[in-house]
Amino acid sequence: MRQNPSEARPAAVRVAGLRVVRGGRPVIPGLDVEVPAGSVVGLLGPSGSGKTTLLRAVVGVQAQVSGTVEVLGEPAGSPSLRRRVGYVTQDASVYTDLTVAQNLDYFAALAGIPSRGRKAAVAAAMSDVDLGGHEKQPVRTLSGGECSRVSLAAALVADPELLVLDEPTVGLDPVLRRDLWETFRRLAASGKSLLVSSHVMDEATQCDRLLLLREGVLVADITPRALLEETGAPDAERAFLALIDAANAVGADGSSPAAGGVPGAAATGRAREEDGR
Repeated sequence: MRQNPSEARPAAVRVAGLRVVRGGRPVIPGLDVEVPAGSVVGLLGPSGSGKTTLLRAVVGVQAQVSGTVEVLGEPAGSPSLRRRVGYVTQDASVYTDLTVAQNLDYFAALAGIPSRGRKAAVAAAMSDVDLGGHEKQPVRTLSGGECSRVSLAAALVADPELLVLDEPTVGLDPVLRRDLWETFRRLAASGKSLLVSSHVMDEATQCDRLLLLREGVLVADITPRALLEETGAPDAERAFLALIDAANAVGADGSSPAAGGVPGAAATGRAREEDGR
């Protein structure tokens, strides 16, 4: 199912031959994928499909990795990427006993922002996630949605070019999820690249491109529109299930799940061509 990458946009992330072994078992057996710059790319897949492992490899914290992972033109995990890449983990990555501003000031210091520039950086990050007025509020007193915004602000405080977000909307109600996705779209419109994992299928339509994983294998690299057109499904969730069912059927025949015959293969090519127009 791999296609020639689009030349319309430079790649924020290039992955080639990525193999990750955990507990003696390959979690990702050999993955090739690209994330175009200046776009929102959704990483979808069932539990255990390798989404978090791939994200950890992209930010350079995953152990037992082989292959090539290039981020913004440099090897993943390079010290020079510290301020250029923001990472939001599934679990809260902020300190509940500190105020919002204290958390952001701390993460700004970790990113190497000089003390004279931190106040402005903190203010800009809070503005990006609509947390104005909460500067002096302890994080432990915030709602779940507000805590998620603080974590996002902590990733934004160094003004990174790439944001890597691991299921940032998990546990949030539909209104909060909508608001957070509006923030993601606004950030992409400002020129940032976003790689966002999710298991909420209706979020797929919010993305410019979708990467669908199954057991560490890329099932499809496709636009949301092409996904629906190729599968004939009425919504993203049923389209995704159609791809997984087809991949399971191919795998049951003893062939690679990423081989031909999986719905979405033709659409992947068309989606690449659309990018090149």
